Amino acid sequence: MTTAFFTDEQFSVHTLQGHPEHAGRLEAVIRLYREKGIWKQVYRVAASPATDEQLLRVHTAHHLDVLKSVSRLDHPAMLEMDTYVVPASYELARLAAGGVIAVVDAVLRGEADNGIAAVRPPGHHATPARAMGFCLLSNVAIAARHARAAHHLERVAIVDFDVHHGNGTQDALYNDPNILFMSSHQSPLYPGTGAIHEIGSGAGKGFTANAPLAPGVGDEGIQELYEKFLWPLMRRFQPQLILVSAGFDAHWRDPLANLMFTLTGFDHVTRELLHMAQEFCDGKIVFVMEGGYDLEVLSHGWLNIAHALLGSSEVSDPVGAYRQSRGLPPGLLQRLLEIHELAI
Repeated sequence: MTTAFFTDEQFSVHTLQGHPEHAGRLEAVIRLYREKGIWKQVYRVAASPATDEQLLRVHTAHHLDVLKSVSRLDHPAMLEMDTYVVPASYELARLAAGGVIAVVDAVLRGEADNGIAAVRPPGHHATPARAMGFCLLSNVAIAARHARAAHHLERVAIVDFDVHHGNGTQDALYNDPNILFMSSHQSPLYPGTGAIHEIGSGAGKGFTANAPLAPGVGDEGIQELYEKFLWPLMRRFQPQLILVSAGFDAHWRDPLANLMFTLTGFDHVTRELLHMAQEFCDGKIVFVMEGGYDLEVLSHGWLNIAHALLGSSEVSDPVGAYRQSRGLPPGLLQRLLEIHELAI
């Protein structure tokens, strides 16, 4: 299979000493890709910064103006307690969004079967009007709207398995019946959104799905969720493209949360999503970098995504398993099926 791939070494300029979302995250992934030969196997695509037209499909003009303004400063600045910018950050955020768009374009034009966008700053917490949670622009939502506008797709699905709820993606698409958003995330945890009853509104009611997971669910819990809930949800929606907000901070070794997944469990999730894409949309799936703050876990997680998309059965898990796994919280699966009116 051909896997489109975008990254750019310029992303390293967006960094702040001591901050968990730093340049070393992406550098660790690229270093392992080079070491393991992935760099030579992928189809590298070029990208331009996302245009104002593309950004304004998701974000307010005021939000873009704020980002432009603070990025003109000659020193780092904090937009939120946890969200920084440096002088190049706005242009790099635009390039990150443009990189996801470029990979989506390559897949939808038939130049590649699937794709990876290894970009930063990440995007799934950025709301239409606000930067937050390390995120400046909503990369995946921007790409989904682009796929609809430029390629005339009727149905795009977004799956977010970062440990934190993708509140920004949800906010951008909450009223949209053409884009399905499904997030599995630890709860309670930042940003405090993603309750099970948050299912969209207006025309978009029923096209947002949230699975709040208690600490310690482990691989068994996420696998059961995908098998018994996400598969029927996708089967009903019939996506023409799947975008994945891929975060590896649900791993048992990550410092910011404790869902206790393993790299082998993440690989199972990746391959389930790939199987969904093969069944519903001719394999058209793009994985986009979000969180993950243990560098060894993050880099091997992305190595496994590349293996799966390139058609290899190889799985890399150098850090092993966590011994305890609680599975899904009692009643969660039943409630999800009832709320979303799926067959039990």
